[in-house]
Amino acid sequence: MGLISGLKSSLQQVRESLFTEEEQKRIGIYGPPNAGKTTLANRIARDWTGDAVGPESHVPHETRRARRKENVEIERNGSSVNIDIVDTPGVTTKVDYEEFLDYEEFDQDEAVRRSREATEGVAEAMHWLREDVDGVIYVLDSTTDPFTQVNTMLIGIIESRDLPVLIFANKIDLDDASIKRIEDAFPQHETVPLSALEGDNMDEVYDKIAEYFG
Repeated sequence: MGLISGLKSSLQQVRESLFTEEEQKRIGIYGPPNAGKTTLANRIARDWTGDAVGPESHVPHETRRARRKENVEIERNGSSVNIDIVDTPGVTTKVDYEEFLDYEEFDQDEAVRRSREATEGVAEAMHWLREDVDGVIYVLDSTTDPFTQVNTMLIGIIESRDLPVLIFANKIDLDDASIKRIEDAFPQHETVPLSALEGDNMDEVYDKIAEYFG
């Protein structure tokens, strides 16, 4: 009798864990190269876990493989949201090895290798977007024109999957930043201004993450 009771108790615990434990939400950080995606991912990860996601660089396509930081718990207004952050490679229509030759630290062989890895990274980012993320943080450089083929395509894919999306207008610490330019390009989505590098307006960033992905 004791054995049967024990088995029933164990089965009940398994059922409760299956139906009460929420699956971790994967939030992809997307956008074009050098928009500040990794800087933002690191800012969020350091603020809430103390660890960075990956190296930052002024060189385009420094992130050439998706990197995931699990169990990032963001507490806002007495409640919390627990997410996995997926920092993805910058998406572009073409990766040219000559881009890397503009930097003295790369010879031709290294430039070719990086361009090949960056191209593979774009394909990986697209796979994550189509299959494996539950929401998107879309990062744009507010000093550049947001109305590009890549941005329009990616926002279209996000909308077709009916994913929750926040558009972050990054680099507002720079003199030629324009939040309105991004708002006008994608008026159907909320735009949140910030500087991931300087930490400007991060309170609103975290409020919105909790609101949209909680």
